[in-house]
Amino acid sequence: MRIAVAGGTGTVGRHVVDVAREHGHEVVILARSAGVDLISGDGLGAALVGVDAVVDTANIASIDRETAERFFTTSSRTLLAAEERAGVGHHVLLSIVGIDEVPYGYYEAKLAQERVVEQSPVPWTILRATQFHEFAGQMAGRLRVAGVQLAPRMRTQPIAAREVGERLVELAEHPAAGRARELAGPRAEQLAEMVRRLVRAEGRRGPVLKVALPLKGMREMRRGAVLPGPDAMLGRQSFDEWLASVPRR
Repeated sequence: MRIAVAGGTGTVGRHVVDVAREHGHEVVILARSAGVDLISGDGLGAALVGVDAVVDTANIASIDRETAERFFTTSSRTLLAAEERAGVGHHVLLSIVGIDEVPYGYYEAKLAQERVVEQSPVPWTILRATQFHEFAGQMAGRLRVAGVQLAPRMRTQPIAAREVGERLVELAEHPAAGRARELAGPRAEQLAEMVRRLVRAEGRRGPVLKVALPLKGMREMRRGAVLPGPDAMLGRQSFDEWLASVPRR
């Protein structure tokens, strides 16, 4: 197969690229670094020639709803229109577990993206996955204040990004399935504890303060709104196993 990966240099996208190549597929990376702009469409037509399936893992760092929604919906519309013209037979989108349960701007933007995909004439599959193991580090990096590490209270069930990549490739290898089973890590965790274990593994001994962030949507996350449903597929690698595998300086 010839598989195109939108966001193929990102946290999950690079694993999709690796796994697809390991499976013997030809891979096309759809990213600005490869001369493809998902917003304007520059380079998309040539990149999609002969492509059988597109896996969309493209992301934006902003958590502002308007900014994120503009990126997700515009890039999806541009990509899907180019796929239709090129005769691509399958569009696979990576999304997030629980986004219809949490009034959080970034999640609402992902919901808008899902609607764009569902309305497209290109056959589609949407995979909702839980947060990745890297999520603890992302949160820790944003919440260091005057030598104190804040650790937000939230329930999550983190999954290895590599395992998400494996599942996305598996879905791309098969006919469009609509909404796929959710994908989650092997066990539920408290994010605050994940952050504490992470900073200790990095050798930092300062105080770690657990906090209930007063942000829209966090109350629902503390209650477990982003945990998977009972029918979810579960991954193999736990957060602690992942933490032990990360190279340290």
